[in-house]
Amino acid sequence: MATDAIKRKLWVGSIKGAILPMATLALVGLMIVPVPSFLLDVGFIINIMISLAVLMVALNAAKPLDFSAFPTVLLFATLLRLGLNVASTRVVLVNGHTGAAAAGHVIEAFGHFLIGGDYVVGLFVFGILMIINLVVITKGAGRVSEVSARFTLDALPGKQMAIDADLNAGLVTPEEAKARRQEVATEADFYGSMDGASKFVKGDAVAGVLILAINILGGLVLGVVSHKMAVGDAASTYIQLAIGDALVAQIPALLLSIAAAAIVTRVSSPLDLSNQITSQFGSAKAWTPVAGILGFLGLLPGMPHLIMIPAAASAAGIAWKLNKNKKIAAIAAAAPPPAAIANPSAIKWDEVSDGAPLSLELGYGLVGLVDDRKGAPLMARITGIRRQLSRELGFVVPLVRVRDNLALGPNAYRISVAGVVVGEDECWPEDLLALDSGDLTATVEGRACRDPSFGLEAVWINPAQRGEAVVAGYTVVDAATVIATHLNQLVANAASDLFGMDEMQKLLDALKENAPQLVAGLTPAPLSLAQLAAVSRLLLVEGVPLKDFRRIAEAIVDAARETTELVPLVEAVRQRIGALIVQTVVPVRMPLPVITLDAELEGLLAQAIRVGPNAQHPFEPALAQRIVSAVSDAAAPMVNAASRFALVTSPIARRALSRLLKPHLPDSPVMSFLEIPDGKAVEVVAIVGGKSGEAPASARPRLEMAQ
Repeated sequence: MATDAIKRKLWVGSIKGAILPMATLALVGLMIVPVPSFLLDVGFIINIMISLAVLMVALNAAKPLDFSAFPTVLLFATLLRLGLNVASTRVVLVNGHTGAAAAGHVIEAFGHFLIGGDYVVGLFVFGILMIINLVVITKGAGRVSEVSARFTLDALPGKQMAIDADLNAGLVTPEEAKARRQEVATEADFYGSMDGASKFVKGDAVAGVLILAINILGGLVLGVVSHKMAVGDAASTYIQLAIGDALVAQIPALLLSIAAAAIVTRVSSPLDLSNQITSQFGSAKAWTPVAGILGFLGLLPGMPHLIMIPAAASAAGIAWKLNKNKKIAAIAAAAPPPAAIANPSAIKWDEVSDGAPLSLELGYGLVGLVDDRKGAPLMARITGIRRQLSRELGFVVPLVRVRDNLALGPNAYRISVAGVVVGEDECWPEDLLALDSGDLTATVEGRACRDPSFGLEAVWINPAQRGEAVVAGYTVVDAATVIATHLNQLVANAASDLFGMDEMQKLLDALKENAPQLVAGLTPAPLSLAQLAAVSRLLLVEGVPLKDFRRIAEAIVDAARETTELVPLVEAVRQRIGALIVQTVVPVRMPLPVITLDAELEGLLAQAIRVGPNAQHPFEPALAQRIVSAVSDAAAPMVNAASRFALVTSPIARRALSRLLKPHLPDSPVMSFLEIPDGKAVEVVAIVGGKSGEAPASARPRLEMAQ
């Protein structure tokens, strides 16, 4: 059975493949072999049917490429019509003296029905059809085809470059890029073919005029000379047959010309032509003036009132119906969706979990900051923050889910990272926040507060006080900037909570394009994807960005030869990427400002860590408090001057000291001696725990050691 089905499909396919060559040979034979009038009638009906089908396909195409075979179809339709013209001319000239039915019933019917048997009227009708077809439709379609072909070919290199750019950026797959290139090439070929195919239509119209003249002149000569007919009888018979033949051919030609014009003037749209026109005329604002003007004209004396007034009423009815439909659609869009009938005892996952890693909740008084009608200033700033942080951190920061929360105060907002609330405060959307820069020459009246991002003293002021505040030395920002800056700070500090195995895989995929062997030597051996993600998270916790991930990956490969335990591995990686860490603190040509620890204090810290190597906080509380206090005092001048610095200690104490100082000095890294590159200049600004004679002039008071 399967074999029979395959044979049947092959047989059907071979027949379909033979149809077009056989039809082409039949067209050539139609021009050479005499054809009886019955076959002429069949051919004329098929010609009209094909022309109507082509017109309907053209009108229903959503874009020109939906009918990409049109130029070839136009060629064969023109050949069919010319072949029928040649065959009918032969029949008219040979048998025309026998009467109006000599060339078949179709020509006779067109001669009697369309021109009423009066060949003079027929000549004028045919002339008008030729003017419409040749001068108006064909000429316009040919011009549009020519311009479209030129513009399409000019735009071809730019489109190809855009596809290559999208492919390089990862926006499309290679298969999608190949399909788009094919579509662009097909579009260029189509408009180039249409530019030439429009000449077929023009040539066909000219051929129709010449064939009509030949039929008339040849019929008169043959009728008078060969068949001894009177001149009037010969003119009546042959001209009627010639005009009927011409009209039978030119009406399908006119349909094809309309189809060609519709195709080349078509603009790409998801709708077909009729629906596109209907949708664009479906506005009450367009029909109301039409009704008014027609009604005014209908009331003027001498106008056909019985036609104008009903036409005005029809236009008014269309406008009223469209306006009603618009109101119904607006009400339906504003109405809440109907509640689905569900089991009241069923609980959905989205009711108990929020999958957004970043969330910003606003009180109802702040909703205007994300309202599109007011420009949504906060949303634009959030997008800019995500883009900037993604560049700095080395991975794509996820979308921020912004929503209102009626449980908050009207001017309150709350920021959550990975489901944990990391910050909240209040701001007034209609006011401005004036920050105390430290060099004020005067003060302004307002609502006193502290800046949520940096803890600076500030006041909320009226926008009219902006100039006064700027002159007094304040830094003035709006509410959207306040929230966006706070969000930027909190997201940067919580970057490790946003990095998971999915982000790790994307980093590896991006690296694999340029360094496939490096990725192959990194995972799944010696480290799994989960271990790599854990190492990357610990680096982010320490403030090390992942933007130069290739160098970090090479360091991980080198360090993994010695150990695969997480903490020692991270410390070994840090020593290999010390230059990356230093450049996050100071530019390459500036010396690295550092605060160091006294040797005696270093020894005490190392001893405490050896006693409890696995303890999260190996230092005694009293000692830890004194370390925090002394380091904070030493760092105060640098912090107040907004200068970056690093605390440098021994490798054994680095991690424990970093955990201790992170809450107090989050922007200052704790580095080991081995992490500073050999050629990097270092400027010691303070020695904590040292005796006064040993510290430089800029050092802070030493830490009193507990014995």
